[in-house]
Amino acid sequence: MRKPEYIAIEGPIGVGKTSLAKKLAEQFNAEPMMETVDENPFLPGFYEEMEKYSFSTQIFFLLSRYRQLKEAAQLDIFQKSIVSDYILEKDFIFAGLTLNSEEFKLYNEIYQLLSGKLAKPN
Repeated sequence: MRKPEYIAIEGPIGVGKTSLAKKLAEQFNAEPMMETVDENPFLPGFYEEMEKYSFSTQIFFLLSRYRQLKEAAQLDIFQKSIVSDYILEKDFIFAGLTLNSEEFKLYNEIYQLLSGKLAKPN
């Protein structure tokens, strides 16, 4: 079986994405790349005042995921595969659900600039 270069697991909260990603990473001797939810300093505020903290929360997630994917792209894919427990497109979907129209326009501009430069899961 051919070794995959980049696997991404996506689904609803709590279904076991991280557990599956870790098992697959172990199976394929791959580098695990997990979502960094706990590092977002805006998340507690988001759960208390969604309107006030939506934009900062989404931008933090977008930039955090961008950095992770950019670093992953620098790995030699012939040497090491990557297994992730998220896809970048989820961030775009959440932004569409939580941001007002003006914030979403700005978010979308940033998203388009960043996302075009990143590898897609194969």
